[in-house]
Amino acid sequence: MRSKLAFTAVLLASVFAACCAASGAQATVWLCRPGLKANPCLADRTATAVTVSGTKTVERFGAVKRPKIDCFYVYPTVSAQRTANATLDIDPAQIGVAKAQASRFAARCRVFAPIYRQLTVPAILGQVPVTPAARVLAYGDVRAAWLDYLRHENHGRGVVLIGHSQGSFMVRQLITKEIDPRPAVRRRLVSALLIGGNVTVKAGRDVGGDFQHIPACRKAAQVGCVVAYSTFDVPPPANSLFGRTASPGLQVLCTNPAALAGGTAPLRAFFAADATLGTPWVTYPGLLSGHCVTSGGATWLQIDHSTAAGETRPVPTAVLGPTWGLHLGDMNLTLGDMVSLVGRQAAAYARRG
Repeated sequence: MRSKLAFTAVLLASVFAACCAASGAQATVWLCRPGLKANPCLADRTATAVTVSGTKTVERFGAVKRPKIDCFYVYPTVSAQRTANATLDIDPAQIGVAKAQASRFAARCRVFAPIYRQLTVPAILGQVPVTPAARVLAYGDVRAAWLDYLRHENHGRGVVLIGHSQGSFMVRQLITKEIDPRPAVRRRLVSALLIGGNVTVKAGRDVGGDFQHIPACRKAAQVGCVVAYSTFDVPPPANSLFGRTASPGLQVLCTNPAALAGGTAPLRAFFAADATLGTPWVTYPGLLSGHCVTSGGATWLQIDHSTAAGETRPVPTAVLGPTWGLHLGDMNLTLGDMVSLVGRQAAAYARRG
């Protein structure tokens, strides 16, 4: 008990030291948090599994009644507001992406998701000017929300950090500045799922790029580690936006949540279902598989699909063009695998004590 109290004191002291720099920050607006009346991260997780023969089976996904860990989720670029930074309003786009990316994790953890003044879609596409101050504003909201969570919600619990695209870049920065260099806070990290965010490591290594102390996850019982990848169905072109880095001696990290030790494995992808199916989710067992590839100066999660006789189920495509790959579907292509991994990591974290 004494050692636990001492650890808590160190953690709170570390948080207090960090929070002073955030004094005066905008109060956190929570998109998802336990106790919210309207919480998109608690959306229905029922799915229809469709086989190659067309057979349909309804799958109900059981949830842990009292999760022992938390998830801190930062959503990708979704705001269509015509300014560089979005407001702190909760729009349908944020609600929709929280359901699509974060709600299945709520079966294994309490999910906290802050609204932040992200760079908008027009800003990302170069349709409105973006200043350095606009980028600082976006990250400042995420950092302030993280410190708010630590002060008022964490209570010594383990936490998984989750981000995709712009959200992944925000979380990567947060870890670099607020978690990786702070042993007391770092000890609370169950894992980080930084998808579509070009996390770097030293070439041929599992650490040493963006993070100095947090390695790649290579087995399910490992905690305090990171899962990161970007998905392509063909090798990324030379001008690809993901899977490449210009930093000498570094490479972009790829960890396949379905096969952390390496190799090819079937993927448990979950997508928003057509209304005719009668469930909010659809999954296609045996349709997709994935493996990490390093080639031509790029590293990515290669997505392949079944070519079995009679195969007519839909496969992902590069909607935004070859430089983006399958970026829009990054999270959903391995969503079932990541949720299962978080469950196993939660158990490993509990055993560590």
